[in-house]
Amino acid sequence: MFQFLFYNTLKKEYNWFNPIRLGKVSLYTCGPTVYNYAHIGNLRTYMFEDVLKRGLEFFGYQVCHVLNITDVGHLESNHDFGDDKLVLAAKKEKRKVFEVATYYENKFFEDLRSLNILLPNIKSKATDHINLMIELISALIRAGYAYENSGNVYFRVSTFKRYFDLIGNQFDIDKAFNRIDIDTLKKDNRDFVLWFSNSKYPNQLMKWKSPWGIGFPGWHIECSAMALFYLGRKLDIHCGGIDHIMVHHTNEIAQSESILQHQWANIWMHGDFLTHENNKMAKSMNNFFTLKDLEKEGFKSEHFRFLCISVHYRHRLNFSFQALLGAKSSYEKLLSIAKSLNSNNDKKIDLVKNSFSSNMIKMYLKQLQNAILFDLDTPKMINVLWEVLKSSLCRYEKKRILKLCDKILGLNLFNEQFLTLSQKEKIEKRQNARIEKKWELADELRKELQKERVFLRDTVQGTQWYIN
Repeated sequence: MFQFLFYNTLKKEYNWFNPIRLGKVSLYTCGPTVYNYAHIGNLRTYMFEDVLKRGLEFFGYQVCHVLNITDVGHLESNHDFGDDKLVLAAKKEKRKVFEVATYYENKFFEDLRSLNILLPNIKSKATDHINLMIELISALIRAGYAYENSGNVYFRVSTFKRYFDLIGNQFDIDKAFNRIDIDTLKKDNRDFVLWFSNSKYPNQLMKWKSPWGIGFPGWHIECSAMALFYLGRKLDIHCGGIDHIMVHHTNEIAQSESILQHQWANIWMHGDFLTHENNKMAKSMNNFFTLKDLEKEGFKSEHFRFLCISVHYRHRLNFSFQALLGAKSSYEKLLSIAKSLNSNNDKKIDLVKNSFSSNMIKMYLKQLQNAILFDLDTPKMINVLWEVLKSSLCRYEKKRILKLCDKILGLNLFNEQFLTLSQKEKIEKRQNARIEKKWELADELRKELQKERVFLRDTVQGTQWYIN
């Protein structure tokens, strides 16, 4: 098997990827909190994770991908204060909480499909796994890593010596905790909530029975419980955005490894922010765009996907409509080339290769392979791809390489298209009309085909067609 080299946030270095089980990959990615539409900053992270999954599968790995849906317990702040985001949304929209969650969950998956993002093998909703969370919390209490106080349960941070490993700097998190409200039920302000029963949210709309009272889980325990349940005691790769590092993923590690007594995930991968006017895009700041907003401005989902993969996932992407316009131009050019290469005039004579072209093919394939294997370097991959398309390689080989790349990049350049028998007959009839210089008949047949969304392009090599 080919071996990937990933930047591991936990180790702060590049690590060779060695799966726990030969040929199989367990992948957990943090999903949305379904209280609003996903903004394009959120979607950038899911696209990086999609390229990761596509790359692994392309090189022969069998990926079991679990994505969680947070539909309870995610407060306004990651530090256990503020109201539940789902509850606030339900009050604002005057709907039931589960109606809000279901609506935005469906919209989220519509966005994923629109962006050609592969869906997870397992979609795991927090509210379907409350009993798992209660069991995990109970185990943490029994082992001395958590304590109950007046109906709330907290994780005792001081008991987990590697708490700051992912963050890398204790000063950063201490500084963050100094800015938040003090919860008088905590023994240490760094401790975090596993279960709320006695809280300042007496009107919380989502509640479950527990050994500590009627209440609801904290955000962090959800991911630990579901990941351990579906993927087992050892995890190959855990992904998310860099905003998860400071609190959410740090707390996940503390909970999970306290129970397991060994390292949980081998590789932690994080995508950087998508910013707008150099500010982080966030719903709380009301400075975000959705995919629908981009569509209203005349852009397609593919244009945004191309923009995202044109920048390395660990580099910050400053979004602007000017940048998106550039991505649109590049994507449409690439799509036009793909359609040309995919035309019905792809003659078998193109298969004839000499030693020079064979060496070129090997060189380009090696460059493309190295780009994706080295920490998902999609910008490098795209640059090499342009070189391939400008090269002297025959059309067949260009098409073959472009198709291979598209399996990883997910740009949907070769949405396989087929003509009906009637359409084939019309194209042949039009070609004969052109030979006989019956231009009116040729134009009439072209218009008929356009009504059926079959578009023709007359070139010196002959007539090419594609379906829009």
